[in-house]
Amino acid sequence: MTKTVNHWIGGKTVEGASGNWGNVTDPATGTVTTKVAFASVDEVDAAVAAAKAASQTWRHSSLAQRTTVMFKFRALLDAHRDEIAELITAEHGKVHSDALGEVARGLEIVELACGITTQLKGELSTQVSSRVDVAAIRQPLGVVAGITPFNFPAMVPMWMFPLAIACGNTFVLKPSEKDPSASMRLAELFAEAGLPDGVLNIVHGDKVAVDRLLEHPDIAAVSFVGSTPIARYIHTTASANGKRVQALGGAKNHMLVLPDADLDAAADAAVSAAYGSAGERCMAISAVVAVGAIGDELVEKIRERAEKIKIGPGDDPTSEMGPLITKVHRDKVASYVTGAAAQGCDVVLDGTGFTVDGYEDGHWIGISLLDKVPADADAYRDEIFGPVLTVLRADTYEEGVELINASPFGNGTAIFTRDGGAARRFQMEVEAGMVGVNVPIPVPVGYHSFGGWKDSLFGDHHIYGNDGVHFYTRGKVVTTRWPDPSESPAGVDLGFPRNH
Repeated sequence: MTKTVNHWIGGKTVEGASGNWGNVTDPATGTVTTKVAFASVDEVDAAVAAAKAASQTWRHSSLAQRTTVMFKFRALLDAHRDEIAELITAEHGKVHSDALGEVARGLEIVELACGITTQLKGELSTQVSSRVDVAAIRQPLGVVAGITPFNFPAMVPMWMFPLAIACGNTFVLKPSEKDPSASMRLAELFAEAGLPDGVLNIVHGDKVAVDRLLEHPDIAAVSFVGSTPIARYIHTTASANGKRVQALGGAKNHMLVLPDADLDAAADAAVSAAYGSAGERCMAISAVVAVGAIGDELVEKIRERAEKIKIGPGDDPTSEMGPLITKVHRDKVASYVTGAAAQGCDVVLDGTGFTVDGYEDGHWIGISLLDKVPADADAYRDEIFGPVLTVLRADTYEEGVELINASPFGNGTAIFTRDGGAARRFQMEVEAGMVGVNVPIPVPVGYHSFGGWKDSLFGDHHIYGNDGVHFYTRGKVVTTRWPDPSESPAGVDLGFPRNH
């Protein structure tokens, strides 16, 4: 039986009224399991209106009230993490253990939001002049919006709305229409935790919904995670409409392996980081740069490990990697492998013909490994977003860093070495926002911010951590003077205020 996913507006489910619907498939079978309502402009406006109405009281709520709700939400998420993971697996396809990991990383930001009382502490300078004090405070923006991708349908929304709401804003979320159920369950749990109606709203849809959020005059800020072309569009359009924007784009994350590295550890890391979640991660390692004479040995170690990965349905506990999100995406990923040899690549592993018995209509692709990849090959230049690892060769450390820095992307990168001096040089010289030293996927913990450089980020603020708090608030400075009761009026003074 096909399930229906509607909108969440004003603290309750609201049936879609536009007449437009999208299909959600089970990636393991290719079967349509869910119909999701696509919002019209009027439905987006209704969600924003609910958020605006709720903002009038929520922005003035006490920090104690906000944290009480947040702690209850955190407890409910913890209790329902298996259920949320099952929703992710059913619509995204990732294996259950990976889905549980996604929920856990989202919980980190909820826990950060639970500590908002310290994050929002202001500053005070007393006696800057005679009986004059200056205070700096941060206040919420009002109504803010989030537009999130399919690859992390629970985690990325939780990178946004818990912190925004803890800061006193109200929120309108437009999750991916490919896997919408997890976000709806999060909203239900937040309501159960005591979140007032209208503080969190969800509308599903396509470009109609997105464009209305970008232009709506009552939305103060927009957060986005997705591909670079869309991130650039989000940033340009929302900024033109006077909004604050953080738009995180795509990536081509490199792993530089020096000749002194532990090659077994490097191969383990490369396989884990390239093929985890079927490569559908913006922090996946998609390009290994082998320095010096280690290339052949490293590639062989990667191949040995990659061939042992068990691919199957996400709800099968023996599966280590699941299918891709849609057939269209699967075919696009496969095209980079089938065209690789003609562009000068050595195809070590070709997973394009892979299928799973009994699940032949699923969106399957196997592990692919390309070696000696030229820098102008499509498989290297583009963000593939699938289980395809490219290996490039460099003669020296300097050549490897130059190759990485020439990429238009600057999301994450890693170096594998035993040399502390080389690692320190790398972290200072490489042009990327997140750097790992013998850590292949350097995603920051919740209290440090996540974000890249160059074409991987549009806007000034990274997401969550201190940057997230600053993005969802704005500063105000208050200068106060209370005359002593015994003082006579100072009289008129047309000069500059005196600070000494």
